[in-house]
Amino acid sequence: MIELSNIYKSYGSLNVLQGVSLSVGRGEIVAIVGPSGAGKTTLLQIAGSLDRPDSGSVIYDGVDITTLKEKRLAEFRNRNIGFIFQFHELLPEFTALENVAIPGLIGGRRRREVTEEARNLLDILGLSDRLRHRPSELSGGEKQRVAIARALINSPRIVLADEPTGSLDSHNREEIHRIISDLCATRGQTFLIVTHDSTLAAIAHRVVNMDDGRVSSITLT
Repeated sequence: MIELSNIYKSYGSLNVLQGVSLSVGRGEIVAIVGPSGAGKTTLLQIAGSLDRPDSGSVIYDGVDITTLKEKRLAEFRNRNIGFIFQFHELLPEFTALENVAIPGLIGGRRRREVTEEARNLLDILGLSDRLRHRPSELSGGEKQRVAIARALINSPRIVLADEPTGSLDSHNREEIHRIISDLCATRGQTFLIVTHDSTLAAIAHRVVNMDDGRVSSITLT
């Protein structure tokens, strides 16, 4: 489904990615692990079209997104890619329901349709009693579940997650592990996850080890 081929990326004299190739199949959970500075987050950002490689290709079902102009790329990103960040990145002035709905509204979908889908997702994630709460009124685990619902609102081909359990306590980490595993099993949702959390990596179908800007090994779990 997604093919990253021979990706190079440098910032000045710093070579961050050096010929990385990686494929992600539909309905697969792939975890990227490795020490800080290995290039994991940069690779995730390039896979999500948030950054462009110096060379190489990023192909989604035959479409090389590195060739798309900015407007077309933004549209592609909105429709096809969901994002989960370590610190939620929820907009503080909006409720949980509104935060989840925003990517759908940006994509031009009807407000009633998007609001209903956002409500359903929050219900699935156990937040039906938090719809009108703003981020400041939610716990860390609740914020991350809102972020997961937001990532799913446009039924993306893939969800990219950067340290999604990094700011959570052990109880909430386990809850996010379960949710990701269940979404893959019940919805066929594809995930590419950067993580230092070994128990999160353990639920992946494959674990990609990176070091010094290269893939050092790939392990089946």
